[in-house]
Amino acid sequence: MLKIKSVLTLVLSLFTFAVFAGATPQISQQDLITAFNKGAANMVILDVRSADEYQHGHIAGAINMSYDTVEENLSQLTQYKKSTLVVYCRSGRRAGIAEHILSSNGFNDIRHLTGDMNSWVEAKLPVVNNKPAHK
Repeated sequence: MLKIKSVLTLVLSLFTFAVFAGATPQISQQDLITAFNKGAANMVILDVRSADEYQHGHIAGAINMSYDTVEENLSQLTQYKKSTLVVYCRSGRRAGIAEHILSSNGFNDIRHLTGDMNSWVEAKLPVVNNKPAHK
């Protein structure tokens, strides 16, 4: 019974990922770094994790908007409609949901960060930390 439950969970997870993240083109970590080093003024990074996750470490220059508030806060993002939006979360699920909302609302140039924050941290790439200092 446990094995069936595990298999069903895996299938559901893969299906969810395919539905939400599969249609969005990917951008590799290295390509993102290269673009920013070259001064990609039309590229915006959107971190759709929670505010707490963002404060504990995010990619430099990323804007934080939790995936579950993207739809109600689209007006804050309309200035970026002609930009390339690079979206990430911790592992991909929330980014996929946000990407679907964005593409359904006229954002045409969306990229999903390959591997999301988990892979960014594993690769020991730079992270900005906004945690308050302990006294």
